[in-house]
Amino acid sequence: MTISVNSITKRFGTFTALDDVSLEVPSGELVALLGPSGSGKTSLLRILSGLERPDQGTAFLDGTDLGSQSARQRNVGLVFQHYALFRHLDVFENVAFALRVRNRPEAEVIARVTELLQLVQLEGLGRRLPSQLSGGQRQRIALARALAARPRVLLLDEPFGALDAQVRAELRAWLRRLHDEIHLTTVFVTHDQDEAFEVADRVVVMNHGRIEQVGSPAEVFEHPANDFVMRFLGHVNILEAELEAGRARVGDVFVDVEHDGAGPRAGRVYVRPHELEIGRAHTQGSIAARVTRVTPLGAGLKIELTAPGLGSNLRADLDWERGSVLALRDGDDVFLSLRRARVFAQAA
Repeated sequence: MTISVNSITKRFGTFTALDDVSLEVPSGELVALLGPSGSGKTSLLRILSGLERPDQGTAFLDGTDLGSQSARQRNVGLVFQHYALFRHLDVFENVAFALRVRNRPEAEVIARVTELLQLVQLEGLGRRLPSQLSGGQRQRIALARALAARPRVLLLDEPFGALDAQVRAELRAWLRRLHDEIHLTTVFVTHDQDEAFEVADRVVVMNHGRIEQVGSPAEVFEHPANDFVMRFLGHVNILEAELEAGRARVGDVFVDVEHDGAGPRAGRVYVRPHELEIGRAHTQGSIAARVTRVTPLGAGLKIELTAPGLGSNLRADLDWERGSVLALRDGDDVFLSLRRARVFAQAA
């Protein structure tokens, strides 16, 4: 089922939640709507589900205008952050609910619920109450219930937001495997970059009710469309600079940049922490700096530095292997090289 969103605008009083948004979600794709709070992600999802109506624009599901259908007629599966399970019904009956309200035969209900409990890897728990399950198990039941009536599309609104970090990571991997099995067109709302990148085929970055960029996780991260996308997708070092063709003057240092082609002007240079190279010895073009703090992280080390020549404090990320070779300590004098630096036409 292909989703087509054409020039949708939605206002709540004087607040514009969506501003002329257009988007295409191909059949069978898992798309993440990624952005900060208030960017319009959930408003778009609620319009697709039928819980809200746009002020302008249209949305289509496989060529059918969704504006002509009620929420029930659309037959979409919807999963929220806080499960919304029926506390007085056991797991089996929670999953069966959508089938029972449609008066499906009992044999079909039993077969479908059994199939779904196996799919979400919770077979054998059908007679437990939601209160007897962990948070991760409850969210799997919510997903099974959303799939029970064989929806045309699946809409997920921050489904793992109420869970702790380890459970979130486990469920992200599980959801990706589940999608690879069922290939159901899915729109997934999140403000978590790692979640979007791990789960989605494509990422839609939103801000202030508009779409900033659409692309694969690798495309969006490696080739951000503007400074907002660059800053939103993880930590970035931002350096005030004088820009000219192909290079930037940052403090007392000249660095090569991916330039936007504009003429000489004041601007900003953006460098991600993993794009800073740290060495003990001076090399051509390297910049003197001092380590102020070394912090172990899950994947390596976060190095905080001062670089008087750049007029700025910086952060560099090293993997454990490189960190072990350098053996950095607070107060160490080092030299920095910028492996990659970016400039955008409209730095904010």
